[in-house]
Amino acid sequence: MLLINGTYPGPTLVADWGDDLEITVINRLSDNGTSMHWHGFVQKNSNIADGVNGVTECPIVPNGGSKVYRFRATQHGTTWYHSHFSAQYGDGVVGTFIINGPASSDYAIDLGTFPISDFYYENSYQLAFQAARTGPPTARNLVFNGTNTNAAGLGRKNVTPLTPGKKHRLRIINTSVDQGFYVSLDGHQFHVIEADFVPVTPFTTTWLFIGIGQRYDVIIDANQTAGNYWFRASLAAICGANARASNMTSIFNYVGVPVANPTTTGAALADNACIDPLASLHPYTPKAVDSSTFTLPGNIHNLSGILRDNQGLFTWNIDGTPINVDWGTPTLEYVVNDNNNYPDELVVHDIPNANQWVFWIIQNLGFIPHPIHLHGHDFHILGAKANTQFSATEAQNLNFADPMRRDVATLPGSGYLVIAFKTDNPGAWLMHCHIAWHVSEGLAVQFLERKSEIASAMDLSHLADECQAWDTYYATSPYKKDDSGLRQANPKSKPDGISGL
Repeated sequence: MLLINGTYPGPTLVADWGDDLEITVINRLSDNGTSMHWHGFVQKNSNIADGVNGVTECPIVPNGGSKVYRFRATQHGTTWYHSHFSAQYGDGVVGTFIINGPASSDYAIDLGTFPISDFYYENSYQLAFQAARTGPPTARNLVFNGTNTNAAGLGRKNVTPLTPGKKHRLRIINTSVDQGFYVSLDGHQFHVIEADFVPVTPFTTTWLFIGIGQRYDVIIDANQTAGNYWFRASLAAICGANARASNMTSIFNYVGVPVANPTTTGAALADNACIDPLASLHPYTPKAVDSSTFTLPGNIHNLSGILRDNQGLFTWNIDGTPINVDWGTPTLEYVVNDNNNYPDELVVHDIPNANQWVFWIIQNLGFIPHPIHLHGHDFHILGAKANTQFSATEAQNLNFADPMRRDVATLPGSGYLVIAFKTDNPGAWLMHCHIAWHVSEGLAVQFLERKSEIASAMDLSHLADECQAWDTYYATSPYKKDDSGLRQANPKSKPDGISGL
């Protein structure tokens, strides 16, 4: 595995709302570059710290190269950080992040972050190589806070303590590369108070769907008979395959009771459709979207998968062009050089004007749902629906008054997702599917927002030196880019180590 400071998951970083953060990443790998993306942080006027190689930076060179990321915590709640280079986050380059701030409901004990991820025995480079040729691989397991038992009975179950009579905040994060799932805790309900970085009007549920990259903060009331209870994950239909689907469990233990495998029974799962619970998600502080510039039939963008005839590789795209970034020439370098000649394969959408509403209707031409992540914004979800073609009739059901905001939303299978965001943050912002194989195979676009203001909004002075260091290394490096540049590297890349965060 690839590790951050020797642990998987990497260390949990903690800061307070409004803090100015300065985080140094040192790349101790011997044969691969890296970058670090601070998932969900809007990076207000700090696009250079977004950590996307080929878009906002050149990769950090191996054998001791470093980069200092500086940005302000303008949001609060729960998130994670991960490499955006190659398939590294699937091999362990991932950690969690807490920004302390207010909550929409009271609780007594913060249990901290609870990352859940699919797990593979092969390295992610090999898996991505396979996925592009024969389809997505089956995960070998699902791990909770980095651990679970395997088919041979080895390993251990993760154990989370509950104090009887107390309310606990649990920060659930899906850090998977390919799987969305429902989660529940036997005998208890989730009191949901936050989705991604956005506090919500609290609601109660027994099962909760969580897509890749999404976070939910829930309150669990330890008001049941003291004992051990299974925390369960159930794979959503067409949202991945796992060889240990019957073993996707963790233990929640009431303090004072010996830890043991629970004998509890799970609640029935009524809906297994791989869809966000939009009907229940209402932002605690609603923000309306100005609908006056939304026109019908709207700006519809088709998402699809195709075969590249010349190589026989599977690719994904929006509007027909798979993204393919250049690690050595990130989009921000075009900005520095005032160069508007972007190759088509960068899939750049130029949005020059300030404080305008941008509406995107994404129509899924296939049956597989996609977790769509936008950097630089908490976007507004105006509507989403499975197995439906967007039309003027569907537009009548869009929510402009108090839509949910978040940074990852599920595009339903054979359906549509309608999002909106305001151009209030200059930068080059990636929007992509968070299934690692899909973005590796091209499923992403870029929004170049208020290009003329980017250089004055942030310090881009070290970009040239960082890219020169990368170009010097890459000229003689043993492994070359063979995909979109945003997830996969050479399938023969050897496992290595990363530290210094």
